[in-house]
Amino acid sequence: MSISKVRIEVGSVYSRQEAAEALGVSLSTLKRLIRKGHLKVSKPDGMRRVFITGESIQSMLQNTVVERGA
Repeated sequence: MSISKVRIEVGSVYSRQEAAEALGVSLSTLKRLIRKGHLKVSKPDGMRRVFITGESIQSMLQNTVVERGA
């Protein structure tokens, strides 16, 4: 069984599921990242769908500090 990761493209837009897969986290973890403001999303009025840009994902990753022993 091969596992392929989704490549995060700066000019692309991702669903919550696609972003979670690209980051290697669960959907509930991704929702928590959004709720805590670590990941910026756009949600058009009247829609349930949330859009996450590649720029937002890259920005979150660049601003993340990795602690020793993590």
